[in-house]
Amino acid sequence: MEQGKNILDIQSLHVSYDGTGILTDINLTLKANQTLAIIGESGAGKSSLALAIAGLCAGSATGKVLFRGNNLLTTSEAELRYIRGNDISLVFQNTDNALHPLYTITEQIAEAVKLHKHLDESSAYQLALQALADTGLTGSLATSYPHELSGGQQQRALIAMALVNSPEVLLLDEPTASLDPLTKQDITALLKQSAAGRAVIIITHDIATAAELADTVAVLYGGRIIETGPVGTVLEDPRHPYTRGLLRAYPNMTTVKDLQGIPGTMQHNLPGCPFQPRCTQRQSTCQDSVPELALIGGRKLACHRGGIVPVLHVTGLTKTWGQHQAIQNLTLTLYEGETLSIVGESGSGKTTLAKTIMGLTPPTTGDIHLNGIKITERNQDFYKQIQLVFQNPKEALSHRLTVCQLIKEPLDIQKIGSGTDRQTAVKKLLNEVELPADDAFLHKYPHQLSGGEAQRIVLARALALSPKILIADEPTSALDASIQAKVIKLLLNLQEKRGLAMLFITHDIALARKISDRLAVMKNGKIVEEGLTHLLIAAPTHQYTQKLLAVAARINWR
Repeated sequence: MEQGKNILDIQSLHVSYDGTGILTDINLTLKANQTLAIIGESGAGKSSLALAIAGLCAGSATGKVLFRGNNLLTTSEAELRYIRGNDISLVFQNTDNALHPLYTITEQIAEAVKLHKHLDESSAYQLALQALADTGLTGSLATSYPHELSGGQQQRALIAMALVNSPEVLLLDEPTASLDPLTKQDITALLKQSAAGRAVIIITHDIATAAELADTVAVLYGGRIIETGPVGTVLEDPRHPYTRGLLRAYPNMTTVKDLQGIPGTMQHNLPGCPFQPRCTQRQSTCQDSVPELALIGGRKLACHRGGIVPVLHVTGLTKTWGQHQAIQNLTLTLYEGETLSIVGESGSGKTTLAKTIMGLTPPTTGDIHLNGIKITERNQDFYKQIQLVFQNPKEALSHRLTVCQLIKEPLDIQKIGSGTDRQTAVKKLLNEVELPADDAFLHKYPHQLSGGEAQRIVLARALALSPKILIADEPTSALDASIQAKVIKLLLNLQEKRGLAMLFITHDIALARKISDRLAVMKNGKIVEEGLTHLLIAAPTHQYTQKLLAVAARINWR
């Protein structure tokens, strides 16, 4: 097969069932010796795409699926029957429905050989046995009925059936779904071997399988392709908020941060960007028009905002106290909805950084940008966008104010809403931070609160103005482990719901690895190492980072 030649060319494919759009404007190419993974949640339209390519779609399909220059959507059923199983093979998701219960697997594969190669019974049977042997099914297994085989063995039989006629294109619909890890490993190795020399499309929600088998990945959401590119580029550095959400929700052995979901549920046939009801960085444009799939940063991306946006950008920041430089020419960027942890020992400049960004102490030099706009003064609009959660909640709360007054105060200062509106907002915020909103609790004073309750009140107060950025300065250092875990879980839930970007300051690198998307290691006022949390934890390059990891909390027993 000629390297680089287009085998499949999908142009403006639309699929609908009973008038309901399932796939919209799908444009993909598949080259020889290329493996393309299509990933996304259930209901995204992945299986419908595979069925449309194979000419098995039960709905209405328009556009073009070009194979050898012929549009499979307008090809006659007789021609499609020849192409399916001979030139294009599909491995179905559900093995129970794909294999006939009354025939042995060898008989079923031999039938596919006879249909396409017009061989006699004996020759077809021998080819079927060889195909099964190539997938590891020999002896009595080859002459078994489907119900006599395990799930993994049935999957091998389907792969043998798909490969027996040496197709150019292999379509794999959830080929490792419901398999145990060891069987999945074996099937993945078999698929990798089977993909050699072919054009392959893998339909899967299993990101690890996509990463293992594919060289290119396309992310499908609400029937549209929203991000596509080299598998390493997309999965290592996702730029669409949905792709990032998928990776945050996927458990694997490289995960260090706690799992997070994606708020809301998928909907189809919406105006504008299909992801906008669930997107925490949406703008009015996102609701009005569909973003084009454009080349951005080494991949194609469909996002009006060009992907996940930076909300805080600090450049060349310096803070000098007399002869002491607490911060030295520091630069960092915080993106929408992410957590960037600043870790380092006491005296490294972490709290000074937080106070300088917030304007509690003026910088000596440097610039701070919020949402791309340079900050020249800390006015009321600034504090609507960014809030600070202090280290010691009892010191951050006025002892003269009740819980209600403490949470309502930012709304009073900004003159937001009526008195009744503010009272309602206070109760909603208390519910959001999982505290009671009854009159008895509303009238408590800080000295009547536990440490965990006080910290939640500080959070509720910080969230009152609906900021997009939280700077959390050692927010759990004074709490016991159980309360700390609850506060951290609360922060992650709030981040998920609101799209909060968090600059999380801590000396505890073990804690930082559980909450962070990225880590920045700070020493003597400088960031000495920065990167994705799982990569930095696994392979730190700076000696100071290695030292912090060496002394991080561990529970060891023999």
